[in-house]
Amino acid sequence: MTDVEHALLTSSRHQFDIDEHMRRVMQSKLGGPDVLEVVEVEVPQPGPTEVLVEVKAAGVNPVDWKMRTGGGLGDLPFSVGWDVSGAVAAVGAGVTRFSPGVEVFGMPRFPAEAGAYAEFVTAPSRHLALKPPGMSHLQAAGLPLAGLTAWQALVTVAWVAAGERVLIPAAAGGVGHLAVQIAKAHGAYVIATARACCESAGHSHSLMAATSTVAS
Repeated sequence: MTDVEHALLTSSRHQFDIDEHMRRVMQSKLGGPDVLEVVEVEVPQPGPTEVLVEVKAAGVNPVDWKMRTGGGLGDLPFSVGWDVSGAVAAVGAGVTRFSPGVEVFGMPRFPAEAGAYAEFVTAPSRHLALKPPGMSHLQAAGLPLAGLTAWQALVTVAWVAAGERVLIPAAAGGVGHLAVQIAKAHGAYVIATARACCESAGHSHSLMAATSTVAS
């Protein structure tokens, strides 16, 4: 390690009083929920441009159980979990977006291992955003994967624009109810299908899946 690299790792690091060890959910074999176990490990340290987050809530998504049962994160043991919300406990050198104490949420390192099922997790600062004050940690931890899926489909790929008509199937689901709100925020006329009504999401017209037929 060069002197410059050593300085980046140590000289500009700001930390709260953090214990050296923490609890993390790990697995040493593939399988059902019973393969998950709580172990004690060292608290990770944020590298340059990274932050250490004290986890307040972590989300659970289909990708978590798919990795747990089928692998895909390299050699065992490993830890699943990506969606996370919490408070910045420490920052690495070069971090200017956040300071210790601010509340953040995000989906760090996906699809690489993040280990969000833990008391602390490190993340590149660009993988996090400030948590809205009116949003709880539980709500924020359920937003990143579903929200990014909806945003990328409608904004990044489809370039949804004002005045366009957008059909959103399964609009009461995790991705669907967020897609409705994103499309409406961009001025689109939203047609939603769902088995349960989701009027609070703000769509323009709804089709109940149990009684309506949607042409392919």
